[in-house]
Amino acid sequence: MRTLPVKRRAAGSAAKSLPSRPRPAIKGRAVPYDPPNRFERVHVEMDPGRPEDERPRTEFLADATRKIVARNRSPDIHFGASVNPYRGCEHGCVYCYARPTHEYLGFSSGLDFERKILVKRRAPQLLREALSAPSWRPQVIGISGVTDAYQPVERRLRLTRGCLAVLRDFRNPVTIVTKNHLVTRDVDILAELAEHDCVRVTISVTTLRNELQRVMEPRTSVPGRRLAAIRQLSSAGVPVGVFVAPLIPGLTDDEMPAIVAAAARAGARYASFLLLRLPRGVADHFTDWLDAHFPGRKEKVLGRIRDVRGGKLNESGFHRRFRGRGQYADQLAGLFRAAARKARLEGEPPPLSTAAFRRDGGVQSDLFAD
Repeated sequence: MRTLPVKRRAAGSAAKSLPSRPRPAIKGRAVPYDPPNRFERVHVEMDPGRPEDERPRTEFLADATRKIVARNRSPDIHFGASVNPYRGCEHGCVYCYARPTHEYLGFSSGLDFERKILVKRRAPQLLREALSAPSWRPQVIGISGVTDAYQPVERRLRLTRGCLAVLRDFRNPVTIVTKNHLVTRDVDILAELAEHDCVRVTISVTTLRNELQRVMEPRTSVPGRRLAAIRQLSSAGVPVGVFVAPLIPGLTDDEMPAIVAAAARAGARYASFLLLRLPRGVADHFTDWLDAHFPGRKEKVLGRIRDVRGGKLNESGFHRRFRGRGQYADQLAGLFRAAARKARLEGEPPPLSTAAFRRDGGVQSDLFAD
C-alpha cells in the first residue's frame, strides 16, 4: 500500500482514473483498482500483487441520514421523488453512472463503490414519517433511482422490503428498476400494491450472454434469472416490463431484438431502452475494462459511442443523455421500435394511481376491521 499526493485539478476538469500500470482482475469485481478521488488531496494505492486473502472485502457502513425521500428536478426523469436504501452497489457494474457519487462521500468511484456500501438502516421508519407528514402529497416514488435496492445485502437486511411495506400501508405508488431476481421475494407486497394500480416493476436486461454479464455486471443476477423474475411477477399480476439498459453501441446493440422478444415471452407488458452513459471517471473505468476483456473491439465500441454522443464519450444534456443523437442513434431507436412492435410491447407502461392513498397508513382501517 502506498500513500501518494493528488495533484489539484482546475475546477470542472475530469479526474484521470486510469491506473498507472495494468492491474490484475479481481474475481467478482469489474474495476480492480481505486482511482484518486477528485476532492481529496491524498490517495492511498493498494498493492496490486496482494494475496487473494488480503484483497479488500465488502464493508457495510451506517448512513445516519435523517431524510429518506430525495427530490428529483431533472426534466427527463419521470418521477419527482425517490428512495434509495443503499449508497454504493455490490453489483459492481463497470459502466454504472452512479460511481462518481461515491466521491462525495470521500471514497473512490472504483473498488470503493463496490465494496464500501452505506446502509440506511432507518429507511422504512423515515419513509413512514415522510408519508405521514401533512405536507406529503401522494406521488410516484422511484426505488433504485441511483443504486440497486435489491443488491445482494438486501437479502439479509430487508430494508427495501420494509420500505415497500410502508408504501403498501399508505397505498402510495412506486416504480422499481432492478437487475436482481431478489425482487421476486417481495411478490406478496407487490401484488397488494398492484391491486390499487400502485406499482410497476422494470427488470433491466443488458445482455443474454452469461459470459459477458459475468465480467461486466459481476454480482447481478444472470440473464436467465432476470427473465424468470419477469415471468414470476407477471404471473402474480404485477405490471412488469423490460429495460434494455444500458445499450452499449458496438457490444450489446445487436442483442436488442432478442432481449425484447425474450422479455415478451416471459410476460413483460412494456419495454424501453437507454444508451450507455459514461460520466466523469466512468469513461476511464469502461475504457480500461474494454482493454482487459475486449481489446479487439475497443476502438469499434468507443467509436460508436462517440457517434451517438456528438464526438465525445459522454453527453450530460437533458433529453440527449438517454437517447443520443445522430444517424446511428436514430438507427438504434428505429431498431428498438421495430423490435417492440414485433413483440407487441410498443405501448406505454401502465399508469400509476394515487387515488387509493391513505393518509393514516391504514391505521384507521385496521381499527375498524378489528
